[in-house]
Amino acid sequence: MKNKQWVLNNRPSGVPNIEEDFKINIVDTKSLDYGDVLLETQFLSLDPYMRGRMNAGPSYSDPVQIGAVMEGEVVAKVIETKSKIFNVGDMVTAKSGWQQYSTLSEKSLSKINQDKNLPITYSLGVLGMPGRTAYLGFLEVCKPKPGETIVVSAASGAVGSIVGQIAKIMGCKVIGIAGSNEKVKYCTEKLNFDLCLNYKTQDIDKELGLLGENFVNMYFDNVGGNISDAVLNHISTFSRIAVCGQIANYNAKVPPQGPRVARTLLTKQSTMQGFIVFNFEHIYVEAMEAISNWIKSGEIIYKEDVYKGFDSIPSTFMKLFEGENFGKLIVDVR
Repeated sequence: MKNKQWVLNNRPSGVPNIEEDFKINIVDTKSLDYGDVLLETQFLSLDPYMRGRMNAGPSYSDPVQIGAVMEGEVVAKVIETKSKIFNVGDMVTAKSGWQQYSTLSEKSLSKINQDKNLPITYSLGVLGMPGRTAYLGFLEVCKPKPGETIVVSAASGAVGSIVGQIAKIMGCKVIGIAGSNEKVKYCTEKLNFDLCLNYKTQDIDKELGLLGENFVNMYFDNVGGNISDAVLNHISTFSRIAVCGQIANYNAKVPPQGPRVARTLLTKQSTMQGFIVFNFEHIYVEAMEAISNWIKSGEIIYKEDVYKGFDSIPSTFMKLFEGENFGKLIVDVR
């Protein structure tokens, strides 16, 4: 069986060039050994971390090698099996990347057992890595207390939207930052954030200054860059900052220089912590049970942005960096 793959063709310098940095390969699917399954990809999750995997520099995970399949998590169907655990027709999540088919060990798969009334793509979003990231980053790093104020950047996105809703559930005041009036309206009217600012039309530093002095107890940072520089001007004493993503800097040819924050953290006696969700694997079950219950009760809602077509994966991926996606970005490759 022929397998179509998107592979990394070049390491980008700055913004990826989809015509030069990605390439389609067509190869034969691999034969199965004992314990293997053959998967047919149904849906692919596109996430900002993938941009970091295209670089060769040091990171918390190895880069994608030139000529290798781009990384990514998928929802896939088992179409052939030599496993005693998985049967033909089972739906699973797997980190098989940007390809139509993959042969993987049963040990690397997770069977999808979520409520069948929910979209199966939730296993790539609110009931998957983004949901776990939001829950665990917020609770374990921000350590919220009722009545505190949190600012969330990329507030309408896959992670930020969940962080804000959990914060509201826990009695916090939530200020979001997003990139369009539509997204701002969604955060305030649908997600019940107390306030949301449009960084494209408003001066974030000025707008936060109008709300008070040193009042931001928590900041969930999904973007970095100028937005984070502005928020840090308004943190309170003993504030907690969870650094989840730095998408504003991912395409920089050289590391941008911003304000030096050590003095701010010192004088405010505050904590700024980067975190990787995989370090909290021991409490994944707790996170998924809590979020599942909030979905059932209607306390958490979730928006997906689904595009169709395997050949359009690179162009769809670029929407993450252009602010065009609205919700969890997924490609339907069926």
